[in-house]
Amino acid sequence: MSDTYVLALDEGTSSARAIVFDTRGQDVAIGQQEFAQIYPKPGLVEHDAEEIWDTQLKVAREAIAKAGIEASQIAAIGITNQRETAVIWDRATGKPIHNALVWQDRRTTGACDDLRARGLEPYVSENTGLVIDAYFSGTKIAWMLDNVPGARARAEKGELAFGTIDSWLIWNLTGGEVHVTDVTNASRTLLFNIRKVDWDDKLLEEIGVPRAILPEVRNSSEVYGTSDPALFGAEIPVAAAVGDQHGALFGQACFEKGQAKCTYGTGGALMVNTGKEFVSPGQGLISTIAIGIDGKVQYATEGTLFNCGTVIQWLRDELQIIQKSSDAQCTTEDTNGVYLVPAFTGMSAPLWNQHARGTIVGLTRGANREHLIRAALESMAYQVNDIIVAIKELSGLDLSGLKVDGGACLNGFVMQFQADISDLPLMRPTVIESSARGAAFLAGLATGVWENREALANSFELETEFKPQMDRARADKLYAGWTKAVTRALDWAEEED
Repeated sequence: MSDTYVLALDEGTSSARAIVFDTRGQDVAIGQQEFAQIYPKPGLVEHDAEEIWDTQLKVAREAIAKAGIEASQIAAIGITNQRETAVIWDRATGKPIHNALVWQDRRTTGACDDLRARGLEPYVSENTGLVIDAYFSGTKIAWMLDNVPGARARAEKGELAFGTIDSWLIWNLTGGEVHVTDVTNASRTLLFNIRKVDWDDKLLEEIGVPRAILPEVRNSSEVYGTSDPALFGAEIPVAAAVGDQHGALFGQACFEKGQAKCTYGTGGALMVNTGKEFVSPGQGLISTIAIGIDGKVQYATEGTLFNCGTVIQWLRDELQIIQKSSDAQCTTEDTNGVYLVPAFTGMSAPLWNQHARGTIVGLTRGANREHLIRAALESMAYQVNDIIVAIKELSGLDLSGLKVDGGACLNGFVMQFQADISDLPLMRPTVIESSARGAAFLAGLATGVWENREALANSFELETEFKPQMDRARADKLYAGWTKAVTRALDWAEEED
């Protein structure tokens, strides 16, 4: 099958990418393009869903052309995506009724406060594995239905369709024939019971989402339909959908209980495979479905970070103290006492504080541009270490190491600083496109490109291992300073909201 390939569509928060993989799991060609970030007001973040589709289609065609192959050589398309971003569209026209509400969007903070006040948090925790937070899709759906004229009545009649980005892409790929999602994306909506593996009627009623608007929930690896032949010149099976972090776990070959990976992307996430058993969430960590294959699911414990790579984008786009993301390099021995807490859209794991906001502390007259850049880079590692500490406290599990991926894992300083602060070896693979690779693997499994997971088990190829080097006393002192800085960021926007 040397002339056979799999196309992965990797729809992220700031860009759309498409990657062609060969049967060895190696990336052959990549297409990528950024799309617009829309900020109507502080704390509000939107995307144009039609722009997402147009951009994703463009880069898919670009990747196929770069690979020098025909669409008929592509055995399957797999999709991985930013998970909690919500789109609602008209089933008849395929047009969105509103801009997509991005996972970073905080407009439903008040609605989440109300759900907590009604005593729903224990039920949500034990049945969805999540916490009540504006991060997740459920309250975003209700907001659009209540704020777009006529939307709620139309939704109840079945005229509208909701989807996370995977559903939106599948709908468009299949010419409006298929309205589905997979178990991993469904598990991030605040509406899905991951114990029963079905939509939760109680939460649909409490949050105010009619079942008629929801997609059918399917396996992560399964042929959902075929692409419209007009798109690529041939019908291609659309055979996988998986949330980006779940895709990365699979792409890093973390198939067994206790194996863990950390993604450094726009946001960040540390995910540990917990096997067949649901683990009750705690310590600010959430439980989620890791993957769904052949009607069976595996679970995972996850610590989610709202802002990881966004801190570098902020330095580039808002402060304009770097011209491109790769300019964010460490050139100083320390931060001169400066800490940057990038709680731009609230604090996620392990504190889950919706009212936190970004903070810079420790400024003196001697603080300069280079200190701020280093503080931004260090903030990624500190946030990940918060999650590692929480995992130890929740499960008693001492991680033996961490597989890493995402764009920021290419920054050697961040990786070494992470190893030092967390006192763990970090393993960076030769292929860091782990989310896309996971989607490709899942699509290939559904279409016979690969026979089973065992055929993929040895796919992890180490490029660099980062081992702890810093004196522990210094590492502990630096981390204590970070913990102190975080307390300054909490509840800053409470009165404003």
